[in-house]
Amino acid sequence: MTSISTGGSGLDIPGLVSQLVQASRLPTEVRINSQASSVSARLSAVGQIKNSLTSLQTALEKLATAADKPGYQAKVQEGAGFTAATTSAAMSGSYAVEVLSVATAQKLSSAGHPAGAVIGSGSLSIAWGSEDDQRLTVDFEEGATLADIARAVNRAAGGKGVGATVITADDGEHLVFTARDTGLANALSISSTGGDGGLLGLTNGAGGGLVEQVAASDARVRVDGFERTSASNTVSDLVPGVNLALSAAKPGESFRLDISSDHAALESAVEAFVAAYNSVGTVLKSTSSYNATTKTAAALTGDSLVRGLQQQLRNLASGDSLALKELGITLDKSGVMSFDKAKLGEAMVADPQAVSRLFGEDGSLAGALKSVLKTQLDGSEGVIALRTENLNKERSRLEDQMAQLDLRMEKLSSIYLAQFTAMETMIVQLQGSASSLNGLLAANSK
Repeated sequence: MTSISTGGSGLDIPGLVSQLVQASRLPTEVRINSQASSVSARLSAVGQIKNSLTSLQTALEKLATAADKPGYQAKVQEGAGFTAATTSAAMSGSYAVEVLSVATAQKLSSAGHPAGAVIGSGSLSIAWGSEDDQRLTVDFEEGATLADIARAVNRAAGGKGVGATVITADDGEHLVFTARDTGLANALSISSTGGDGGLLGLTNGAGGGLVEQVAASDARVRVDGFERTSASNTVSDLVPGVNLALSAAKPGESFRLDISSDHAALESAVEAFVAAYNSVGTVLKSTSSYNATTKTAAALTGDSLVRGLQQQLRNLASGDSLALKELGITLDKSGVMSFDKAKLGEAMVADPQAVSRLFGEDGSLAGALKSVLKTQLDGSEGVIALRTENLNKERSRLEDQMAQLDLRMEKLSSIYLAQFTAMETMIVQLQGSASSLNGLLAANSK
């Protein structure tokens, strides 16, 4: 007897819907992901170019400073009692330096007192220098000890003018006042008022009990017969552009100080500039290359940003190629810079202003290169900032497209699911009818 099947469709509807939706989604998803990957690669490449140009800008600024401020070195004869440090205002030459005396800070000590002894009450006034802010007054209640007085003075002074400490010796505790700064002008004047009179022993005026352990004195130094007195042991510009740091008095002994040109800082700055320039060239090449073997293009192959930069840098360097060569800087056919320190040294001897004319703050090459870098790196209107902004907008559009694709696929999935569910319902209904028909056929066959 013939019968009609009633097993339903047997389809995996959720799996089938998922496959159909994925098939519809795939082409658009691949396109968006491919475009997003390209945008990310271009953003990364633009970022690499920005970083290399920023490094070049920094190197150029440091080179401009080194070019405009020539370096000098100081050589001091051994055992001279002083050291010397040069500034950019120095001049080459030799000098005879004699340290007549060094500046000292005054130190005053009280008489010895039993440990923890009560000294007295009243006020201590301490002055140094001649300015209004170079004085302080500290008040003490009854029962103040040397330790209390030292703490109060240090707290009031705040590290300026005077320091106080308690020294314990065989004859008891001594309160020691030390001037914070050297020189006669910074000597301490300590007086007391009010109270029980016990603080008088901590003053150095009439009837005071403080003893001068170290006298305040000024430094005196003589250079080529010219003498300078200073409250500090650092003496500036007695030797033009040189700071002398005095450490020991050696009156009657003259020591040689030689000042000569020092190109180390300039050489280092030129080396850093050359390295930064070559780094820019390397980054521009790597981000725009084309591999003919694999037929693979880099992120910015053929991009106007790279071509324009390469052309501008080539033109700047070639335009000053002779001046660069005189300073020991050369370019090969690939645009790679090289630097010869020896030639720079020779050029500086022959023409000390040569580097400044080219790389100084107002130098010809530096000015032109600064303009190029500003055009590229300006934070709001620069080429790189605008390119980055456009790429970020493009990435946002692609993210929006992906979000819209997700919504469309959700709707498509709902449509497919509804259609297949309706189909399944119809099949079940038809199979129900078939089951009834099979029953009738079976009854008729009896």
